[in-house]
Amino acid sequence: MQENNLTAVTEFFLLGFQNSQFSKIFLFCLFFVAYFGTICGNLLIITLVSTSKTLHTPMYFFISQLSISDMLVITDIVPNLLHILLNNGGAITFIHCMTQLYFLCAPEVIECFLLAVMSYDRYVAICNPFHYTSLMTHIYLLAIPIVFIPTTVIVVSYTCIVVAILRIQSNTGRHKAFSTCSSHLIVVSIFYGTLFTVYVVPKIGQTLTVTKILSLLYTVFTPLINPIIYSLRNKDIKKAVHETIHKHVIW
Repeated sequence: MQENNLTAVTEFFLLGFQNSQFSKIFLFCLFFVAYFGTICGNLLIITLVSTSKTLHTPMYFFISQLSISDMLVITDIVPNLLHILLNNGGAITFIHCMTQLYFLCAPEVIECFLLAVMSYDRYVAICNPFHYTSLMTHIYLLAIPIVFIPTTVIVVSYTCIVVAILRIQSNTGRHKAFSTCSSHLIVVSIFYGTLFTVYVVPKIGQTLTVTKILSLLYTVFTPLINPIIYSLRNKDIKKAVHETIHKHVIW
């Protein structure tokens, strides 16, 4: 019986960023601030949705779940990234690498489903506002992620939304309808845009640096800007923040 000489991969060596010491310090500070801001921003949204009765709606429930997903993604990536920057590289075992990959992919897949359900939610709110309450029941909310394929739902929902907006005669009505879904559309565009660029667009002519930057966009900076987009462009969340500050700080 012939034996083959096989070498098992047990450890990966991470080279880190081959830049000057000043650049590494700058990147460390940048990623630390991004991580801290992401955790604080998403915790704020989760707290507001949990405590404010005006935010107890399907849409804000999805936003709070999206915040949890974003926190899981960035917590899986940034602490290890900061460690690599401090130590000019490092090593990671195969099991640790696969575990980290799982805890990255799982929240990302959940985020895809959440964005799909949120797209359908905006479609119902704009195209069938009178049936919104009856359609978006708790049972239906649980069934949506299982029944629909996320990307298809997003494309179909926004196609119907665009058609419905174009049928509106007044400019004021169009602006109001578009503002209802603009925040979510920005988040979807950034998330899927970077994902498709990294994993679908051919790598011909694309440098390793560009790939790293695009990967950082959807793993680090997308979780950071999501709460900013939803809070700065959302009157309900602004109102909930003011009410919370007035209740707990002033009194």
